[in-house]
Amino acid sequence: MILDTTDKNLLKFLQQDCKQTNKELSLKLNLSVTAVYERIKKLEREGIIEKYVTLLNPQKVDLGLLVFCQIKLIQHAKEYLTRFEQEVTQLEEVLECFHVSGEYDYLLKILVKDMAHFRNFMVTKLTTLQHIGSTQSSFVINEVKHTTQISF
Repeated sequence: MILDTTDKNLLKFLQQDCKQTNKELSLKLNLSVTAVYERIKKLEREGIIEKYVTLLNPQKVDLGLLVFCQIKLIQHAKEYLTRFEQEVTQLEEVLECFHVSGEYDYLLKILVKDMAHFRNFMVTKLTTLQHIGSTQSSFVINEVKHTTQISF
């Protein structure tokens, strides 16, 4: 699907606040409410809009330590990769997991309450997964930029 300027603006407005009504969006885009509704449905059908979520403030829900953890597996056999990926997706502390190139195989974004929570997570959950050779963790000191909005 080729996105026109109106689609791009609609997506920008939805990313800023997806709870806007179609009427509010129609005024911003100078379209009818029906046209806005149809465009949104098409963007959903095409998979451009995957889902609508609520973003939480981690500090307000007592999860103040953000950690990036690099994982190196002992082997790169497909079964090891598949098993690790299946197991890591079950860990609630892991927000995101990426298979990456370079010295390490995976990069995890982990959110926990504090250092004690992270230690417990490492000892009782992460390092119990099979085929992990080594880990390296970096702790976020300050968040410089954080956005979920994609610009194009």
